[in-house]
Amino acid sequence: FQTTDEVLAHIAKRAAETPAGEWLVFRNFDPAVQEGPDRLTFAELDPISTEHPIFVLNASGHLAYANSKAFEVSGVSDDVAYPPGGEFVRDADGKLTGFMKNNVAYLQVASNYPALAEAEPVEALIDLLDKWRALGLTTVSELSLGGLSQSPADAQVMAAAAQSGRLNARIRAYPFYTLGAEAWDEAGVHQGDGNGLTRIAGYKLVADGSNQGFTGLQREPYLGTEDDRGLAYMSPEELTDVALERAKKGWHLAIHGNGDAAIDNILDTCEALVEAGIDMSKVRPRIEHCSILHDEQIARMKELGVSASFLIGHVHYWGVAMRDEVFGEEKAQLLDRCRSAEEAGVGFTLHSDFMVTDPEPLHMIEMAVTRKTWKEPDYVLAPQEKISVESAIRALTSEAAWQLFSEREIGSLEPGKFADLVILGKDPRGVNPDAIKEIKVLETWMDGKQVYQA
Repeated sequence: FQTTDEVLAHIAKRAAETPAGEWLVFRNFDPAVQEGPDRLTFAELDPISTEHPIFVLNASGHLAYANSKAFEVSGVSDDVAYPPGGEFVRDADGKLTGFMKNNVAYLQVASNYPALAEAEPVEALIDLLDKWRALGLTTVSELSLGGLSQSPADAQVMAAAAQSGRLNARIRAYPFYTLGAEAWDEAGVHQGDGNGLTRIAGYKLVADGSNQGFTGLQREPYLGTEDDRGLAYMSPEELTDVALERAKKGWHLAIHGNGDAAIDNILDTCEALVEAGIDMSKVRPRIEHCSILHDEQIARMKELGVSASFLIGHVHYWGVAMRDEVFGEEKAQLLDRCRSAEEAGVGFTLHSDFMVTDPEPLHMIEMAVTRKTWKEPDYVLAPQEKISVESAIRALTSEAAWQLFSEREIGSLEPGKFADLVILGKDPRGVNPDAIKEIKVLETWMDGKQVYQA
């Protein structure tokens, strides 16, 4: 939907069609690109219904909104305590508004949605990856294992899906930090567990939130604010302590960082790992999203052996918002600096952060090559950061395999590796860059077997 009014009309239509008391749950609301208020609160949602619990997830995955009925049935009252790294936003009078920051807050509401308890996660996982065969995906990464369910049982779900014999993509998964390292250790989940189909690939830490959600941690205040610099999901001390503890036990680290101050904190943590004598070639730390990068940060990444994984959809879908609402023209030039990373010798990949954007490799390649924006199709954000089609392909194949500790199995066609390949209708290097996403996936092969044919 282009506007918040359309969003609210859609929610109201659903409410009118749904028996009282049943939950109404939605995803991908995004005030950064949809015209209207910058958040949903009781003021917008309660007039639609106080008989249905209503829950809306922001496209970033970092923010959520609910009506008062959802708070009521979830037992969230005015005296609720803020969880570490999260917030139940209040108004000037100290009253809850229905706006929540970070999953540690909004899961206190969403976890009461009955359909979550009734879902069959193994079948859902198999079905989801089955759909993605048509996109040419043979390996995916899960960077929030246990993040939604808040249970280490997610590792068993993944293993059960693999054992079913019906899983049509490999998974490289990262346990999520909010459960606590001890919970994963007690559940017997360790670095490298699994096999060529599903494997525990590393541990996920989160330094901050979302830039377009104004929770990414910044050096300077957001555009149009006096002192809003975002939110640290983990303090610098906690980030370093957990990273050290995990790295000493042999874990690979993927650390979420969007804002430049968050990336400072991540690089300080990596420096502490080096000073502690940690072998960084075994940790292979990478910054997930790595959105706002300064030149000196790229230099530090090279020195410390840190790679990047860019959510390239930030440029296409949110580029105009980054320029006009979030950062301003100058700082927006620092978004997803693929070319600068490449020239500095810093390895990088591209990702979708599904459900934030859809996991379409050809579209991600096009976005990195053209850097054109959705809202202003002729506007190119930071054209100096365009990369070649070849570089974008590598970012989604061989570089991605290396980041996932799977370079001996996948990522290139070589003797001894799994025979995963995709046959395309056209060569991405030979078409108009604006038409790369239109190329058809004709066949997908995994382990030398055809798993999809158009």
